[in-house]
Amino acid sequence: METKHAQDIQEIEALFRNLKFAWDSGDGTAYGTCFTEDADYVTFQGEHLQGRKAIAETHQELWNGVLRGSTLEGEIKKIRFISPETAIFHGLGAVKLRWQKSAPSKRDSINTNIVVKQNGRWVIAAFQNGRISGPNLMQKIFMKLSK
Repeated sequence: METKHAQDIQEIEALFRNLKFAWDSGDGTAYGTCFTEDADYVTFQGEHLQGRKAIAETHQELWNGVLRGSTLEGEIKKIRFISPETAIFHGLGAVKLRWQKSAPSKRDSINTNIVVKQNGRWVIAAFQNGRISGPNLMQKIFMKLSK
């Protein structure tokens, strides 16, 4: 990574760790503080959450229910600065449910994050998550037919 952004890179990596810690703690409020007030959050299923409050409340409901005790495994793969106060980072992640020893590969996801520096602090303004998967049966058939 660029040395002129070394401090910002460390802060963005800390933001990602805070996001993970909030997930692992099942803390919707802490999770929400990782986002701007008007953030956009698109889940792997295509659900569009709008605003910090909706992001925090939706995740708290999940942690109070089906995702109780889950943990988030993940890492930042690439950070690219658009301006001194705006960056895009791609992260890899997977959710490990409380009874699993490790997250199954079918849950591997990649997310795109747009982060902005507000009041001297990096926060996520937009997040989109998608499952990592290879081509399905129909795509494989079409690829063979197109050769």
